[in-house]
Amino acid sequence: MIVILATRQDDVARLLAARWTAGDARLVTPQDLSIAGWRHQPHTGREHTAIVNGRSVSGAEITSVLTRLACVPEPELMHVAQHDRAYVAAEMTAFLSSWLTGLDCCVLNRPTPTCLSGPGWRKEQWVHFAASLRIPVCPVRRNTRRVIESTEGDSHPGHIVTVVGRRSFGAPDKTIARYAQQLAEAAGVGLLAAHFNRIEGAYRLTSVDLWPDVTVPEIADAILEFFGGRPSC
Repeated sequence: MIVILATRQDDVARLLAARWTAGDARLVTPQDLSIAGWRHQPHTGREHTAIVNGRSVSGAEITSVLTRLACVPEPELMHVAQHDRAYVAAEMTAFLSSWLTGLDCCVLNRPTPTCLSGPGWRKEQWVHFAASLRIPVCPVRRNTRRVIESTEGDSHPGHIVTVVGRRSFGAPDKTIARYAQQLAEAAGVGLLAAHFNRIEGAYRLTSVDLWPDVTVPEIADAILEFFGGRPSC
């Protein structure tokens, strides 16, 4: 079973679940965490139990997870008393972080202390990280007086390179594909979109997105193929 962790309003997640019927894909939302039956013991070798579509599912039955949440947002918890929502959202986020970390199956992307789906970095952090890997980047500038953000070269046509495991899509050449792969590997993620702009004849990284456009058929199919070939990630 493939679990897609997303909000109730995530239409893309629903489209993926419909597309991945061969992998028995199921949507799990933060609201499902309020259903009795979840079990998680954060110790090696302990059992995990989730409630998926109202059914109790063991951790062994879950073959892969696609996480489309950075955290549990309060608007997802309208069934919780308003004065308790912030607390419950924080507790659910902490629970999911531990639960996703403890699963033995492939999880795209594994949670970090700041995000349920990989490094929760700002644009400046991604650009700085890429520069440390000797990947050409565009400097990020912020004007505190006008509260605007700009990246050098933003006005020029760019390319979005999507990385799925060891495959990449949308790269204008092999060098840019290698940069995107290098960035994903160093950041410890199996899924990302790297944005490059062409400036003075050379491509430079401008930003990174951990939630690429998975409505593109070849990317959706690549994720499903990646899940099928990777028992753990």
